Amino acid sequence: MRRLILIQALLIGTFFGCKSQNGNNTVLKTNSIISNVEAIKAHHKTVYLMEDVWMRDPFIELAPDGYYYLSCTRQNSNLGLQKPKGGIEVFRSIDLVTWESLGVIWNTSQSEWGKKMEARAVSPENKHDVKEAMIWAPESHFINGKWVVLYTSNQGAANLMLTEGADLKGPFLEPFGTDFGSHHDPTIFMDGDQPWLVDKIAQVTPLKKDFSGFDGESINIGPSDRKMGHEGAYIVKFKNKYVLFGTAWSTDKMRHGTYNLYYATADKITGPYNERKFAGRFLGHGTPFKDKNGNWWCTAFYNANKPALTGEEAKNLDLSDTAYTINKQGLTLVPIEFKMVNGDVKVIVKDADYAFPGKEEIQNFNE
Repeated sequence: MRRLILIQALLIGTFFGCKSQNGNNTVLKTNSIISNVEAIKAHHKTVYLMEDVWMRDPFIELAPDGYYYLSCTRQNSNLGLQKPKGGIEVFRSIDLVTWESLGVIWNTSQSEWGKKMEARAVSPENKHDVKEAMIWAPESHFINGKWVVLYTSNQGAANLMLTEGADLKGPFLEPFGTDFGSHHDPTIFMDGDQPWLVDKIAQVTPLKKDFSGFDGESINIGPSDRKMGHEGAYIVKFKNKYVLFGTAWSTDKMRHGTYNLYYATADKITGPYNERKFAGRFLGHGTPFKDKNGNWWCTAFYNANKPALTGEEAKNLDLSDTAYTINKQGLTLVPIEFKMVNGDVKVIVKDADYAFPGKEEIQNFNE
């Protein structure tokens, strides 16, 4: 029945809805499903999707079963959970355009780590004026036949979980117990069969191959000329180069200007990395991924203090007084590519609205 609904939606180019496991109906709107499918194949322009869904920090993984899995920050009010619970909702898609919610695959009451976060959320220790255990920036990585799920929280603590098998569902194993530690925007990079924890803009820490613990000391990495930014560290390997991504506001002042993505490259994961280069405007905390056609995309999302601008408006206005974006609510997919130029990796954003720094950019780029 679900596949029939997907086919009907594709034919009529209208709305697709599904019922999530927590009992909530999630209706995902696309303005033109057919044209978006074509745009994904063409890989030449930005695609805006799921505009009825509030999200931040979208992360997409293409699994061996042929589905794309989307993990993202959701407001607790979106999840249908009673305070102080937090949780992780996951979506999946066969084509990157029509998405279904798999519901809340895990909530904080289902683990010792989560119960500890709930207790802290309602205690005087909570440094945020929100009495909820909110899960931030969850990522789901399919590695060695299992899912590795990482996330941080509004309580200053992070966690790593493993599935028992190839399905992205509980019960989850927590190999670190409640002691994974404080890791800002943790992610995993597989260097061959060696897993590395990447976080804190930026550190890399080797992990045991079965994810049962750390396997060495943390190593600080970053651009040679300046600080990368403040969040969203991520590593991609292209050819023989390691590409470290990170996020910063264009003015180097929190929530002033545009939320951008930058990068530096190295010959080893541990560095040394070269100077910070510009990756893309409005792509802050975006994570690159490769689709079924072998094309690269970068995720993006709404993060601003003002309503989304058009690309033309963003080119002509002074955007230095507060936070601006051209991303709408929902999921934004921006086409990118990696090229070797003069022996180094160049990240190329194929949409001109995202490809160039704004006038308020504090760093000068010689390109």
